[in-house]
Amino acid sequence: MEVFSIQVFFLFFLLSLYIYLQFLNAPKKTKNYGFKTYPLLGALPEFLMNRHQFLEWTTKVLANCPTNTAVFHRPGGVHGVITANPLNVEHMLKSNFENYPKGIRFISLLEDFLGNGIFNSDNELWKIQRKTASYEFNTKSLRNFVMENVTVEIRTRLLPILSKASETKRFLDLQDILERFAFDNVCKLAFNVDPGCLGGDGTAGAGFMRAFEDAATLSSGRFMYAFPLLWKVKKFLQVGTEQRLRESIVTVHEFADKIIRSRLEGKDSDDQDLLSRFIGNEHNSPEFLRDIIISFILAGRDTTSSALTWFFWILSSRPDVKEKILSEIETIRVQNGKRIGDPFSLEELRDMQYLHAAISETMRLYPPVPIDTKACLNDDVLPDGTVIKKDWFISYHTYAMGRMENIWGKDCCEYKPERWIENGMYRSENPFRFPVFHAGPRMCLGKDMAYIQMKSIAAAVIEKFEMEVVNKDTCPAHVLSLTLRMKGGLPVGVKEKVLARNRKMS
Repeated sequence: MEVFSIQVFFLFFLLSLYIYLQFLNAPKKTKNYGFKTYPLLGALPEFLMNRHQFLEWTTKVLANCPTNTAVFHRPGGVHGVITANPLNVEHMLKSNFENYPKGIRFISLLEDFLGNGIFNSDNELWKIQRKTASYEFNTKSLRNFVMENVTVEIRTRLLPILSKASETKRFLDLQDILERFAFDNVCKLAFNVDPGCLGGDGTAGAGFMRAFEDAATLSSGRFMYAFPLLWKVKKFLQVGTEQRLRESIVTVHEFADKIIRSRLEGKDSDDQDLLSRFIGNEHNSPEFLRDIIISFILAGRDTTSSALTWFFWILSSRPDVKEKILSEIETIRVQNGKRIGDPFSLEELRDMQYLHAAISETMRLYPPVPIDTKACLNDDVLPDGTVIKKDWFISYHTYAMGRMENIWGKDCCEYKPERWIENGMYRSENPFRFPVFHAGPRMCLGKDMAYIQMKSIAAAVIEKFEMEVVNKDTCPAHVLSLTLRMKGGLPVGVKEKVLARNRKMS
């Protein structure tokens, strides 16, 4: 017993001496940048604790990194880079564009919903869609058509619904109203179909609208699984969120298929819209046409409505910004001899420099597409020195970029439309510093159309109504879907301005 005790003591002494020597010889700790990682588990524990606040968490991590870039990995073969560095963004979206496609991982996660549409395809399939769509977006007739569509939708649907809410003192979900407006508009523009979702009391097509939201949210939720295999197992078994996703997609597909059947049955029609250009190619299958429809609904419905929803929330607590917008609108009206209620021309909308800045500043802080992901085809070194390996993902974090001191200065988290104004005119920003509309070869084709629509709506609504936002001083929670939607919508009370009412009656 005594011998055994001596051996134990000796072993304990040697172990203690070893630990002491290791401690003495250990190098001084350097500051740990990036995601906190664990042996075997990588960033998984931190990911699980923060995925409900993914944007805020990753923004904080990137802000603490010297180049606003961090390497991320977790079990299941998930390795990649997340960056808020404009040089890296330009590298992946332009300089080395061919090395950073959407990739198999991204496409497979969204394939059930978006199929092989323009936002979920690479190489020749993407190039064909891009080329076909670009013809439509570059025509003068399209710009006129957009102006006519937006003006009619505002005058005959949006403003009457707001006036009715003002009379009845009924609260509205402004996010829902704006999504319906955008949905009707994109369908008329791209497919020459009027679904009338904003018609009547603004509640038509509720089933489709809900299904589309669920499909987008549940599809993007696949990116948040701790182990990618899990969603595939749930899909195979058709349980939980994957069962709900399938049901939502069926509803969305039925809507798109109905449009295609109607159009194919009237082959001799004179329609000259976006869908007609794709139908003109007899090699495009009905399934492919369906993917086209869903992709453009997503682009036209969810992005502008997201931006405007956050814009109106911000305005509710910034009367100074609202007054500057109103002053600009009034000046343009006086200069052109117009009254409240008269639609704005394209030139007049373009003259609204401060409104343009206010909307851009909203999207800087609350970008409609907060994060986008590509794949790396071959090993590469990013401009900031970060090494990225073949088959890793790389995400550029637009939401975080709007909150980086390195890009926007110490007041980066403040809402200041004036940062976009120079000598009284709107000053465009480098798209790699402000990639809200993407950048490089995949730059958004509908950027100008989006601004036209958003400025038309904002000017018409601000001039005639006061929006009383519920809990305006509390930042709304967001739903991390394919776009940055407000959780629970944006409840507002509507009050028609006396001046607008009097002018309308006179």
